[in-house]
Amino acid sequence: MVRTPESAGNQPMPLTFLPFLGSAIVLTDSMPTGLRWFAEYQPFTPVIETLRGLLMRTGIRNSGYIALAWCVGLTLGGHVWARSAFGRTAVP
Repeated sequence: MVRTPESAGNQPMPLTFLPFLGSAIVLTDSMPTGLRWFAEYQPFTPVIETLRGLLMRTGIRNSGYIALAWCVGLTLGGHVWARSAFGRTAVP
């Protein structure tokens, strides 16, 4: 998908900032409206909320299911993208 090894190494760089735009550091209730909307609907927030709830022994409500759905969805999306990019089929 990229032309040089350097650009392949830099391609996932924007993803490293997503946890900072989620609820990892600041709860979403105290964020401005636009940032709050983005933070509530990105994949890292349910994972962070689930881990926070489990570690602090508070309720996780449905964030565990949402985190699991994001993980499965991203994994399947990455799998489909990789198979289409490399043009190979799985070996049984």
